[in-house]
Amino acid sequence: LKILSMGDSNSGKSCLVKRYCEGRFILEYVATIGIDFGVKAIQCNDKEIKVNFWDVGGDPLYFDIRNEFYKDTHGAMLTIDVSSRIGFENIETWITELRDYANTNVVLYLVATKTDIQPRLVETSECESKAKEIGAKYFETSSLTGQGVSEMFDDL
Repeated sequence: LKILSMGDSNSGKSCLVKRYCEGRFILEYVATIGIDFGVKAIQCNDKEIKVNFWDVGGDPLYFDIRNEFYKDTHGAMLTIDVSSRIGFENIETWITELRDYANTNVVLYLVATKTDIQPRLVETSECESKAKEIGAKYFETSSLTGQGVSEMFDDL
């Protein structure tokens, strides 16, 4: 399976993938340059399936690299940092990019990250409403504490 992790720079994409695939939290922010990759073997109906996570750089500079990775994607996680309004306000830009370059049957998740940070500037109700509007499932996560991470990936 190919899962794409997308969203603005510093929205928690890499931390989310590292927490799930490697069980660790990255303390220091290092921007993804282009693309990063994670893999996790999971059991599904008595079969082992390798899930490949493509963590795409959120900086507009990487658009040309990023759009190549939308092809043949089975699922996409759009991460938004709820300790800032910026990512929430950029959701439509990311959805347009996904719809322009990915297959039409991609399963979409809107994933709130950094839910452990206060003050929270994007409310749960706003995220739930936006997820419904864009046809996405919604999950709240904290890569620092691990809250919601396994639940979201298990659902995906």
